[in-house]
Amino acid sequence: MVSKSSEEYLKTMYLLKKQSGNIRVTDIANKMNCTKPSVNKAIYNLKDNGLLNYESYGTIELTEEGENLAKKILEAYDIVYLFLKDVLNLEAEEAEKEAEKIKMAITDDTINKLAKYVHEVLGLSNLNCNYDINQEKCRSCVKRMSH
Repeated sequence: MVSKSSEEYLKTMYLLKKQSGNIRVTDIANKMNCTKPSVNKAIYNLKDNGLLNYESYGTIELTEEGENLAKKILEAYDIVYLFLKDVLNLEAEEAEKEAEKIKMAITDDTINKLAKYVHEVLGLSNLNCNYDINQEKCRSCVKRMSH
């Protein structure tokens, strides 16, 4: 079990990998507005939890487990963001900031319930399929139905 702050580092690393193809300590620090020592501490914590591979001054690579957790974190953020923006009608920028804060404070059970509500209200799909943010199969099913 990793901390909520470690989850944010993992999410940032995943996004950097998707955007630029590599993950560097400097880029993480810049994106998260924190120090390199903070990033290094998070990297070793994530490495100890089997979520990434890293050797000092080498490349940072997410493990399959790390990548799956990062996707789950992003999905949870997206659900909260959609609720704030499209259900509560917050401006996009404010919804982004608030979603970051809220996502770090709520449980997976709350995310599951919020996902069902958001999908129902926005007419994306019916999630009465025992939706669970921790189940990859269900997430894929939901994404296919919503596109």
